[in-house]
Amino acid sequence: MKQTKLRTNKIIVNKNISFPIGTVLAVKKYSEKLDFEYIFSKFKQRGIPLKGLIEALISYKLSENLSLTRGSDWINRIEVLNEFDIESFEQKTLYRAIETVGANYQEIILDLQDILFSQYNFEHTDINMDWSSLILWGIKASIGRYGYSRDHRPDKKQITFGVTELRKPINIPIGLTIDKGNVNDQKHFQTTFNQVSGCLKTNSLAIFDKGANSKENLNSVIVAKMQFLTAKKLNKSDDKIIKQFCKMKPELIDSEKGIYGIKKQYPKRTNYLFFSKKLQQENIASALRKAERQLKEAKEIESASLKGKALPKRFQVNNILVSATIEYQTKLKNMSDEQAFELVKNATITGREGFFCLMSSENLTLKEAFILYREKDSVEKIMHSLKNEINIKPLRVWSDNSIYGALLVGYLAHLIISLIRYDEQELKKFSTKFIKISLSNLTVTVEKYKNNQKRRIYSNFDLINELICLQNQAIT
Repeated sequence: MKQTKLRTNKIIVNKNISFPIGTVLAVKKYSEKLDFEYIFSKFKQRGIPLKGLIEALISYKLSENLSLTRGSDWINRIEVLNEFDIESFEQKTLYRAIETVGANYQEIILDLQDILFSQYNFEHTDINMDWSSLILWGIKASIGRYGYSRDHRPDKKQITFGVTELRKPINIPIGLTIDKGNVNDQKHFQTTFNQVSGCLKTNSLAIFDKGANSKENLNSVIVAKMQFLTAKKLNKSDDKIIKQFCKMKPELIDSEKGIYGIKKQYPKRTNYLFFSKKLQQENIASALRKAERQLKEAKEIESASLKGKALPKRFQVNNILVSATIEYQTKLKNMSDEQAFELVKNATITGREGFFCLMSSENLTLKEAFILYREKDSVEKIMHSLKNEINIKPLRVWSDNSIYGALLVGYLAHLIISLIRYDEQELKKFSTKFIKISLSNLTVTVEKYKNNQKRRIYSNFDLINELICLQNQAIT
């Protein structure tokens, strides 16, 4: 019988290896541009060069990115070692490298700032600032503290970290600060702002959310001869304006979302009060859900009280060292469900729904203030990317310096991705995730022959990795 189809090739075990060369090439390209040799060589003079280890760690962070143990195995392949011009090493060498850069991370950040501003003529030095937290899975780091957990794990110790980026259209991170887990944004602001203020131009605009808004922090910006734009909590004086809002002929800012605003100038600041129809609907829906929860809880308490049963556990003081006698008296006895819900709803809905207020030391238009503050979400995206795409979590480390070092490696990985987007305008709208995937897809297979000769086969080129890796004949 005549064969009409090709048979499946028989798989033969060989010693060929493949690894993501796109990631390696991108890291080496920006390592040279950011002068990693100068930055890292002063911290380690003997043994395996620190520059090569950090380049390899960043490449691993942008590709497989599992544990550090796996990272050591990933790097300790002869072909990968050759790419970074380093020799085989023990796993503890990698831990020591992270400890070393962690102990000097502040100096490294400042060196990076100097090099960035010497390499690039940025069109402005306005900044966005934001802060977040990461839970710790180790228990020995002294920096770990219990605090407000953005990861919704109040039972775990955590650290806080802050990121500063040059705002749109640059969107490049220029600062990283790390602090104890119980440090709030108002206090952390000072460390974060002081780290970057020296490299900013006079009258640069610092944009941050209301969590970091305090009189001391605003004064720090002004003393540094810069401007601020932030949000503020609504107060009683704002309530008076809210009641007269419609009569004050507010300016239409966004017709699609129904956003209006009024501007009120003071001697040292300008307030921008906005109303959003969409936000109002969201706030009211949230308030109604809260009212329903409160009514349900009141019914549970009343039912337990009437039946002589113990209260549900969530209403009790759950501490063996605390003895408490608590009496509950509900107002449900003489009310219908409709009356009870109306009472809770009136207490929950304040009249501020849909309103928010910005304030600035600069005399901006309503639209300018609104757009600048809305664009601050780019630094929030950096936070999200560090946590979920660069994967700086979970932090399974023991010492403070190892925490600093692990976060610095993640920061450097994101810095390289941000510089790629800035240098290649065609990639401006591509997410970190897609750039990372594209670089990882570009692989090299090292084919080994019996006579010890080798052949390199490059695979999986696409628009993104060609643009990044083939420029200036990086590979052929």
